[in-house]
Amino acid sequence: MTALPVLYSFRRCPYAMRARMALWTAEIAVELREVKLAAKPPELIEASPKATVPVLVLSDGTVIDESLAIMRWALAQNDPEHWLAGDDAALIGRNDGTFKHHLDRAKYPGRYQEEDGTDHRAAALALLHPLEARLENAPFLCGDTRSLTDIALFPFIRQFAHIDPEWFAAQPLPRLQAWLEQHKASDLFASIMPKFVPWKADHAPIRFGP
Repeated sequence: MTALPVLYSFRRCPYAMRARMALWTAEIAVELREVKLAAKPPELIEASPKATVPVLVLSDGTVIDESLAIMRWALAQNDPEHWLAGDDAALIGRNDGTFKHHLDRAKYPGRYQEEDGTDHRAAALALLHPLEARLENAPFLCGDTRSLTDIALFPFIRQFAHIDPEWFAAQPLPRLQAWLEQHKASDLFASIMPKFVPWKADHAPIRFGP
Protein backbone atom coordinates (compact mmCIF):
# COMPACT_ATOMS: atom_id res chain seq x y z
CA MET A 1 0.00 0.00 0.00
CA THR A 2 1.28 3.46 -0.89
CA ALA A 3 2.01 5.54 2.20
CA LEU A 4 -0.21 8.54 2.78
CA PRO A 5 1.23 12.04 2.55
CA VAL A 6 2.23 13.33 5.99
CA LEU A 7 0.78 16.60 7.25
CA TYR A 8 2.41 18.35 10.19
CA SER A 9 -0.27 20.60 11.64
CA PHE A 10 -1.36 22.52 14.71
CA ARG A 11 -5.08 22.58 15.36
CA ARG A 12 -5.48 26.28 16.13
CA CYS A 13 -3.01 27.69 13.60
CA PRO A 14 -4.94 29.62 10.93
CA TYR A 15 -2.43 28.62 8.25
CA ALA A 16 -2.85 24.95 9.16
CA MET A 17 -6.63 25.32 9.28
CA ARG A 18 -6.87 26.50 5.70
CA ALA A 19 -4.52 23.79 4.50
CA ARG A 20 -6.60 21.11 6.22
CA MET A 21 -9.81 22.55 4.76
CA ALA A 22 -8.40 22.38 1.23
CA LEU A 23 -7.08 18.85 1.68
CA TRP A 24 -10.44 17.73 3.08
CA THR A 25 -12.39 19.32 0.25
CA ALA A 26 -10.00 17.83 -2.31
CA GLU A 27 -10.68 14.44 -0.68
CA ILE A 28 -6.99 13.84 -0.07
CA ALA A 29 -6.30 11.70 2.98
CA VAL A 30 -3.11 12.33 4.93
CA GLU A 31 -1.32 11.02 7.97
CA LEU A 32 -1.88 13.82 10.48
CA ARG A 33 0.90 14.68 12.90
CA GLU A 34 -0.28 17.23 15.44
CA VAL A 35 2.62 19.43 16.53
CA LYS A 36 3.20 20.88 19.97
CA LEU A 37 4.79 24.21 19.09
CA ALA A 38 6.89 24.29 22.25
CA ALA A 39 8.37 20.88 21.45
CA LYS A 40 8.55 20.48 17.69
CA PRO A 41 9.48 16.97 16.57
CA PRO A 42 12.84 16.57 14.83
CA GLU A 43 11.06 14.97 11.87
CA LEU A 44 9.30 18.28 11.19
CA ILE A 45 12.56 20.23 11.38
CA GLU A 46 14.25 17.73 9.08
CA ALA A 47 11.44 18.06 6.52
CA SER A 48 11.37 21.86 6.70
CA PRO A 49 14.12 23.66 8.65
CA LYS A 50 11.93 26.72 9.24
CA ALA A 51 9.71 24.33 11.26
CA THR A 52 6.47 26.22 10.90
CA VAL A 53 3.18 24.45 10.26
CA PRO A 54 1.66 23.33 8.04
CA VAL A 55 4.15 21.10 6.27
CA LEU A 56 3.02 18.45 3.80
CA VAL A 57 5.42 15.66 2.89
CA LEU A 58 4.23 13.79 -0.19
CA SER A 59 4.70 10.08 -0.68
CA ASP A 60 7.61 10.70 -3.07
CA GLY A 61 9.39 12.85 -0.47
CA THR A 62 8.43 16.22 -1.96
CA VAL A 63 7.94 18.82 0.80
CA ILE A 64 5.36 21.61 0.56
CA ASP A 65 5.79 23.98 3.49
CA GLU A 66 3.54 26.94 2.68
CA SER A 67 -0.17 26.78 3.43
CA LEU A 68 -1.29 28.40 0.18
CA ALA A 69 0.96 26.07 -1.80
CA ILE A 70 -0.62 23.11 0.00
CA MET A 71 -4.10 24.44 -0.81
CA ARG A 72 -3.32 24.97 -4.48
CA TRP A 73 -1.55 21.61 -4.78
CA ALA A 74 -4.48 19.77 -3.22
CA LEU A 75 -7.04 21.50 -5.42
CA ALA A 76 -4.95 20.86 -8.51
CA GLN A 77 -5.39 17.14 -7.75
CA ASN A 78 -9.15 17.40 -7.20
CA ASP A 79 -11.35 20.50 -7.03
CA PRO A 80 -14.95 19.29 -6.69
CA GLU A 81 -16.26 22.68 -5.52
CA HIS A 82 -14.24 24.65 -8.10
CA TRP A 83 -12.37 26.63 -5.45
CA LEU A 84 -9.54 27.53 -7.81
CA ALA A 85 -11.97 29.62 -9.88
CA GLY A 86 -12.02 32.00 -6.90
CA ASP A 87 -8.31 32.44 -6.24
CA ASP A 88 -7.86 36.19 -5.73
CA ALA A 89 -4.11 36.32 -5.14
CA ALA A 90 -4.07 40.08 -4.45
CA LEU A 91 -6.77 39.87 -1.78
CA ILE A 92 -5.12 36.87 -0.16
CA GLY A 93 -1.81 38.73 -0.23
CA ARG A 94 -3.30 41.69 1.67
CA ASN A 95 -4.73 39.28 4.23
CA ASP A 96 -1.45 37.45 4.70
CA GLY A 97 0.57 40.65 4.73
CA THR A 98 -0.99 43.85 6.07
CA PHE A 99 -3.99 42.32 7.82
CA LYS A 100 -1.92 39.62 9.52
CA HIS A 101 0.58 42.28 10.64
CA HIS A 102 -2.14 44.24 12.43
CA LEU A 103 -3.94 41.12 13.66
CA ASP A 104 -0.85 39.83 15.46
CA ARG A 105 -0.23 43.17 17.17
CA ALA A 106 -3.88 43.60 18.13
CA LYS A 107 -4.00 40.10 19.62
CA TYR A 108 -0.56 40.01 21.25
CA PRO A 109 0.53 43.63 21.90
CA GLY A 110 3.01 42.62 24.60
CA ARG A 111 4.80 40.30 22.22
CA TYR A 112 5.52 43.25 19.92
CA GLN A 113 6.35 45.80 22.65
CA GLU A 114 3.11 47.66 21.99
CA GLU A 115 1.40 49.49 24.85
CA ASP A 116 -1.89 48.06 23.70
CA GLY A 117 -3.34 46.78 20.47
CA THR A 118 -5.98 49.45 19.93
CA ASP A 119 -4.38 51.17 16.95
CA HIS A 120 -3.65 47.87 15.25
CA ARG A 121 -7.18 46.65 15.90
CA ALA A 122 -8.51 49.78 14.18
CA ALA A 123 -6.14 49.30 11.26
CA ALA A 124 -7.18 45.66 10.85
CA LEU A 125 -10.84 46.64 11.04
CA ALA A 126 -10.36 49.16 8.25
CA LEU A 127 -9.15 46.34 6.01
CA LEU A 128 -12.40 44.44 6.59
CA HIS A 129 -14.69 47.15 5.22
CA PRO A 130 -13.78 46.39 1.58
CA LEU A 131 -14.75 42.76 2.26
CA GLU A 132 -18.12 43.94 3.58
CA ALA A 133 -18.57 45.90 0.35
CA ARG A 134 -17.71 42.85 -1.77
CA LEU A 135 -20.31 40.80 0.06
CA GLU A 136 -23.00 43.27 -0.96
CA ASN A 137 -22.85 41.77 -4.45
CA ALA A 138 -22.50 38.06 -3.67
CA PRO A 139 -22.67 35.76 -0.63
CA PHE A 140 -18.98 34.87 -0.92
CA LEU A 141 -15.88 36.88 -1.70
CA CYS A 142 -15.54 35.67 -5.28
CA GLY A 143 -19.11 34.86 -6.21
CA ASP A 144 -22.06 32.68 -5.33
CA THR A 145 -20.12 29.79 -3.80
CA ARG A 146 -17.23 29.49 -1.37
CA SER A 147 -13.82 29.41 -2.94
CA LEU A 148 -10.13 29.30 -2.13
CA THR A 149 -10.19 33.00 -1.25
CA ASP A 150 -12.95 32.58 1.34
CA ILE A 151 -11.16 29.68 2.99
CA ALA A 152 -7.77 31.39 2.85
CA LEU A 153 -9.11 34.43 4.73
CA PHE A 154 -11.63 32.81 7.05
CA PRO A 155 -9.29 31.50 9.80
CA PHE A 156 -7.62 34.89 10.18
CA ILE A 157 -10.89 36.84 10.34
CA ARG A 158 -12.14 34.29 12.85
CA GLN A 159 -9.03 34.89 14.95
CA PHE A 160 -9.53 38.66 14.76
CA ALA A 161 -13.19 38.38 15.77
CA HIS A 162 -12.24 36.24 18.77
CA ILE A 163 -9.99 38.91 20.25
CA ASP A 164 -13.12 40.64 21.55
CA PRO A 165 -16.30 38.97 20.27
CA GLU A 166 -18.66 41.57 21.72
CA TRP A 167 -16.72 44.41 20.13
CA PHE A 168 -16.58 42.63 16.77
CA ALA A 169 -20.31 41.90 16.87
CA ALA A 170 -20.99 45.61 17.38
CA GLN A 171 -19.12 46.68 14.23
CA PRO A 172 -21.10 47.68 11.10
CA LEU A 173 -20.13 44.53 9.22
CA PRO A 174 -23.39 42.54 9.02
CA ARG A 175 -22.54 40.69 5.81
CA LEU A 176 -19.03 39.79 6.90
CA GLN A 177 -20.30 38.70 10.31
CA ALA A 178 -22.87 36.43 8.65
CA TRP A 179 -20.20 35.11 6.27
CA LEU A 180 -17.96 34.33 9.24
CA GLU A 181 -20.70 32.55 11.16
CA GLN A 182 -21.58 30.49 8.10
CA HIS A 183 -18.01 29.23 7.80
CA LYS A 184 -17.74 28.57 11.54
CA ALA A 185 -20.96 26.53 11.45
CA SER A 186 -20.04 24.57 8.33
CA ASP A 187 -19.60 20.82 8.26
CA LEU A 188 -16.23 21.40 6.63
CA PHE A 189 -14.90 23.42 9.55
CA ALA A 190 -16.23 20.92 12.07
CA SER A 191 -14.56 18.11 10.14
CA ILE A 192 -11.06 19.60 10.32
CA MET A 193 -11.13 20.66 13.99
CA PRO A 194 -11.06 17.46 16.06
CA LYS A 195 -8.46 17.41 18.83
CA PHE A 196 -5.44 15.12 18.68
CA VAL A 197 -2.60 14.60 21.11
CA PRO A 198 0.80 15.85 19.93
CA TRP A 199 2.46 13.32 17.66
CA LYS A 200 5.45 11.21 18.64
CA ALA A 201 7.37 8.77 16.50
CA ASP A 202 6.09 5.74 18.39
CA HIS A 203 2.42 6.71 17.95
CA ALA A 204 0.12 4.80 15.63
CA PRO A 205 -0.55 6.75 12.42
CA ILE A 206 -3.69 8.93 12.36
CA ARG A 207 -5.53 8.98 9.03
CA PHE A 208 -7.10 12.38 8.40
CA GLY A 209 -9.50 12.90 5.54
CA PRO A 210 -13.06 12.32 4.34
